[in-house]
Amino acid sequence: MPHMSESHALEPAQCFRLLRTVSVGRLAFTDHSLPVIHPVNFTVDGKDVIIRTSGGGKLAAAVNGLMVAFEADEVDTATHSGWSVVVLGHASLVRDIDRLVALAHPDTRPWVRGRSDHVISIKVERITGRRLCPL
Repeated sequence: MPHMSESHALEPAQCFRLLRTVSVGRLAFTDHSLPVIHPVNFTVDGKDVIIRTSGGGKLAAAVNGLMVAFEADEVDTATHSGWSVVVLGHASLVRDIDRLVALAHPDTRPWVRGRSDHVISIKVERITGRRLCPL
């Protein structure tokens, strides 16, 4: 018999707590009028999602202050349980030197080799989440 699960909405505080337990998520943005989703390393700083990048579409979205979506999750396929959190907010390039220094710790470094000179902050304007629990 297949596993059955039920879904429960999460409160914003629960969503932020869960986001702090993982380090990889997905950033969704528009690049040349097309939707794009990139896996990214991230951290949470207060109520902001922080991503370091080398450039490209992610950087363009931040420089232009565009609305982006961000999603992170953790799923156990054996038990059909887990959670997913989705953030909507405007991306911006972090330019304040004091904040850049505060954010320059190893947890914010991308896993991909290469330069990641730019720090993007997503100001969380909406955060929603779901927890999937086995019955």
